[in-house]
Amino acid sequence: MEESGYKNKENKKVTEIKTFTVPFSSKEGKKNITTTNTPSQTSKEQIINQALLFHSQGNISEATKYYQYALDQGFNEPAILSNYGMICRQEGNIALAKKLYLKSISLYPNFSVPYSNLGFLLKEDNDLKGAMQYIQKAIELNPNFTEAHANLGTILKDLGKLQDAELSTRKAIELNPNFADAHSNLGTILSDLGKLQDAELSTRKAIELNPNFADAHFNLSYLELLKGNYQDGLENYEFRFKTKKPTSLHGNPTIRKIDAKGF
Repeated sequence: MEESGYKNKENKKVTEIKTFTVPFSSKEGKKNITTTNTPSQTSKEQIINQALLFHSQGNISEATKYYQYALDQGFNEPAILSNYGMICRQEGNIALAKKLYLKSISLYPNFSVPYSNLGFLLKEDNDLKGAMQYIQKAIELNPNFTEAHANLGTILKDLGKLQDAELSTRKAIELNPNFADAHSNLGTILSDLGKLQDAELSTRKAIELNPNFADAHFNLSYLELLKGNYQDGLENYEFRFKTKKPTSLHGNPTIRKIDAKGF
């Protein structure tokens, strides 16, 4: 999404905060399909679960083949529509991603995932009001939807509603205390609110949960520099560039396994 982050006295922008799309997943341990059959040789249930398995393993090309075949056969299950939409977004086919999310919402209006994912897509398109509408609907359908609360926090931040953004992000952390990205996002929001001590605590928590979290190290470097701790600030600044390039808001979102029964 849009760039934001810790600011020094010159109001320099530092780094982004993250939002998330969420795929459905096959039930762990129940549908561990390892067949090498082609799609045409398998049943509907096998096709869907094989697509989900490939997706969870990061085999996007095979997942795409199975998702597309499922759609060609008229298998319009929410997992197929939402997950394939996520892949289309990642590959830059935004029009098809929107079409798939909207179709899922039309066919399954009580499933929260496509609402959240469409909200993510609209935020990337800088349609903040539309994004908030869909994210709020996802939360209405599933009040315990961690990623949706985190996403709402980023939208509210971009709208300048920092206190509301803080509340939404804290709700995500309440639902998942080990959500490193949400702790990092909270640090960014608290920094913008001028709560630098609390911002540092949240950022350090993100690093504690994910020691290789490059963006959090980068943010911490600025907080250290603002306090005059130049050595620590430099070390955290350098850490970002010793690790792989951090995932930006426009990069691939974190995949989080969600059982479709939960929505």
